[in-house]
Amino acid sequence: MTAPVSDKALTETGLDLSEPAGEGRLLIIACGALAHEVLALKRLNGWAHLDLVCLPAKLHLFPEKIPGAVREAVAKGRAGGHRRIYVLYADCGTGGMLDRMCEDEGVERIAGPHCYSFFDGNEAFAARGDEEMRAFYLTDFLVRQFDAFVWRPMGLDRHPQLRDMLFGNYEALIYLAQTNDPALDAKAEEAARRLGLEYRRRFTGYGDLTAALSGAMGG
Repeated sequence: MTAPVSDKALTETGLDLSEPAGEGRLLIIACGALAHEVLALKRLNGWAHLDLVCLPAKLHLFPEKIPGAVREAVAKGRAGGHRRIYVLYADCGTGGMLDRMCEDEGVERIAGPHCYSFFDGNEAFAARGDEEMRAFYLTDFLVRQFDAFVWRPMGLDRHPQLRDMLFGNYEALIYLAQTNDPALDAKAEEAARRLGLEYRRRFTGYGDLTAALSGAMGG
């Protein structure tokens, strides 16, 4: 049984649940922000041949570092015997650098500009572009880690007056919920209140993530 994923593994040290690669094993290299979801889908679908390496989620604060970190993880996976590797990062602010790295390395990544899009479903998210142009999004992970990934990095804990400068052009906070968890709903609504934004919630489940992983696993 997989041990619970700690916040430290998600945000600081990363997570390595890979095994020596055997025939048919697939290595997923993912953002730490997706660890809970990947492990849940692995359990639900009985994907015993899926190995998982998660890089620290805080790389999102420095997106220019993501391609290099993923390249290192690909090299490490291949050195460990994995021949089938799938990258579970959207572009995530790398400006196409991650795609160029994936092309160089001959690996595929999940489609989409960011996790909000593939959780919502890339087509549905794109169709709402004009309607939600002034929306700020949270996922389950970002609700749990709101202070660590939004409030403190943006300096709002020290300079609350920055709220108007940073969020003055937003109208709503939309929580794209992967799970139905009243505790997370309450935290998301509180985040909207702190940012002075209208609160909306949309249940997405795992969106395109399920189909992407199923395809990578081979159906």
